Order: sequence, then structure tokens, then C-alpha cells
Amino acid sequence: MDAGQGLSTSEVQSIREALAAGRKPRVVFTASAGQIAGQVGQVIELTDPEVSDEFVVVRFGRDELPFSPADLAVAPKGATRRVVEPKPEPEPQESPALAAPEFVLDTPRVPTQRQEEPKVEQTEKPPARRAVKAVKPKGPAGLTVTLAYADGEWTVAAQQGTKALAKPYVVKPAEALKMVALVDVPGVQEAVEQILGTERAEAEQQAQKLRAELAEIEARLAELREAR
Repeated sequence: MDAGQGLSTSEVQSIREALAAGRKPRVVFTASAGQIAGQVGQVIELTDPEVSDEFVVVRFGRDELPFSPADLAVAPKGATRRVVEPKPEPEPQESPALAAPEFVLDTPRVPTQRQEEPKVEQTEKPPARRAVKAVKPKGPAGLTVTLAYADGEWTVAAQQGTKALAKPYVVKPAEALKMVALVDVPGVQEAVEQILGTERAEAEQQAQKLRAELAEIEARLAELREAR
């Protein structure tokens, strides 16, 4: 792959527009870039050219380094991103300076192998997490007790979670009033007392009606006895 003579001003502008559009243009390192000449990189950022001449940040393998436009050229369409393969073959033959970056790349690999040892200690922590998770199911399900009034009857039901402990059964009005008295909510007590007062009034009216009908029946019965 032949490297060019550096990026022109228009090519730098095209790269800037491509980065703004979310793309990362590929470039080839020129002879002025040194031992990596002919390699393919990827532009990831353009910094301020007034601060430094090396304002084109290129991703090369695992490294992200700044270069000047003279060190780069637009990569041909058929250029690939294989950066590591060309290093061991042509570069060591051209100049002995290639040994330096190879040793630099090798040196960080040694501590990464040493860092694998504390990772074994981290694997011992999950049993503590499992013990915490095992405690959660031991909690009892919620219990719900319901006092309801419908069709002139008071009923009580109990349910724990999704399981019905007691189906609705009828209780006396006095028992319902005692249950409500345990709840220190004036609005609820007033509502229950109003329901009981309405039922009491209806029961008294029905009792008076029955007494009047009974009195008529007893009078009729007395007349029939006198007619013997």
C-alpha cells in the first residue's frame, strides 16, 4: 500500500465533516510517520491545530495517538484495518528500531497476567450474596382481614397472600362495631354507627307493624272464641 504525501487542507476538512456525521475515516501513515509507514489507522478526533501541529488523533491497534497531517494520507477504498499483521514481517527487516514498540507492547501484558491472581479472590464473594438471597423467601406473606357490609349483613374474611384463610362469614352488628372500634378512625366509626342506626330504625318499624298485625289476629281470635 503506497502512502501519500500528507493530508491536504480540503482532506482535513472532509475528515472533520465525516467525524461530525459519526464516521471514523481511515488513513494511511506516510513515510514521515516513521516505522509505521504504510499501516492503516482510523481517525477518531481532531483537536485544536493552533495548540499543536499534531492535532489528528488516530486509533492504531490499541493505541490512540496524535499525528500531524503530514504523517497521514487518505486510505484507499480497499485498505483494511489490520494493523498488527504488518508489524512483525516488513518492519523488523527495514530498521532495528521496530524492536522498541514490540517490547513496549509486550511489557503491559506481564502485569495483566499478574493481575489475574486477585481475580481468584473475587470469585469467593458470591457465596455471601447467595446467603442473602436465601433469606428473602423466609418472610411470611401479607395477611389481610376484611370487614364488609352488604344486603343488611356484616361479614368477615381473612386472606394471606393468595391463599384464603377464612371465607366470608356473617357476624353480629355488635361484633362488627367492636372490630371497627379498634380502628382509631372517626370517619369509619361514624359510617358504621350510621348503618347500625338505619338498621335499628327499620327493625323497630317492622316490629311495630308485626305488633299491630298480632293485635288484630288476637282480637279476631277472641271474637271467634266468644262465638262458640
